[in-house]
Amino acid sequence: MQSLLDPAILFFVFGIVAGTVRSNLEIPPQISRFLSLYLLMALGLKGGFALAKSGLTAEVAASLVCAIALAIIVPVLGYRVLRRHLSGFDAAAIAATYGSVSAVTFVTAVQYLESRGLAYGGHMAAALAMMESPAIVIAVVLANTLRQRQVAPVAVAVGSGAAVADPLPRAGLSLPRILHESLTDGAQMLLVGSMVVGVLTGEAGRVVMQPFSGDLFKGMLAFFLLDMGLLVARSFGQLKGKPGWVVVYAVVGPLTHAGLALALAVVAGLAPGNGALLMVLAASASYIAVPAVLRYAIPEANPSVYFGMSLGITFPLNILIGIPLYVSIAAAVLR
Repeated sequence: MQSLLDPAILFFVFGIVAGTVRSNLEIPPQISRFLSLYLLMALGLKGGFALAKSGLTAEVAASLVCAIALAIIVPVLGYRVLRRHLSGFDAAAIAATYGSVSAVTFVTAVQYLESRGLAYGGHMAAALAMMESPAIVIAVVLANTLRQRQVAPVAVAVGSGAAVADPLPRAGLSLPRILHESLTDGAQMLLVGSMVVGVLTGEAGRVVMQPFSGDLFKGMLAFFLLDMGLLVARSFGQLKGKPGWVVVYAVVGPLTHAGLALALAVVAGLAPGNGALLMVLAASASYIAVPAVLRYAIPEANPSVYFGMSLGITFPLNILIGIPLYVSIAAAVLR
């Protein structure tokens, strides 16, 4: 209950209420874009400063290995489960959405840890960057495999020989194009670049940037979560008419993924703060980067399903309940 009294969380709730009653309150898209870029830049700087102080340790390496493992395991398992109930394209799209991560959920979790004085490693920002792309690549490979199975060459007899009809044109983007767009995405490059700046400048850089990356951070996060609350309220309508199991997966899936992350954190011997952030990353779902790519990479999938699930259910669930839950469990198990 105490976590709900955090100003940033209360602004998120307020945004949902304002959107639900159809208020004309809105944040201009340019301002929203600026806020998201600011949060990524500040997060990258914070991570870089912390990493410069701690250096490359065994736990840093273990955390990153766990992050990469989750980025592969979660979408693969998700696809196998979802394929039993959905078309292959919808299953691949949802698996990519839940196999990737939400930067805002991660930023909110970082703020939650800081407000409670629970230490975490700056390298976890690198884990965030590393977990965003693998799920997209896996989903595109699965979608291309499905297209190859659906579109078979047809032999047509022509005189004494045979001609092969061309397959139907494939939809979506090529895998090299997807890799390029994933790795050069502006938001991800800003996060990584800011982290590099933080590592190179160290403590001197932290002191200089404190007014920007420290003092303003809480207020900017609250403003951005207000905008997210408005967006969440608008996304509720996309879930109308969808099967009940969609809601179940949007709730149970993140909890299961967080459980997998906790198991890996125990095996790797991670500290509570790092384990909690790993659980948050595994439990989160992308609602910006991945859906934007999937619209072109897997146009056969229904955007209202994967976007509505991630933004309308999983995101608020993690912000309001998931983060405090994961932090409490990690603090109790990882000692």
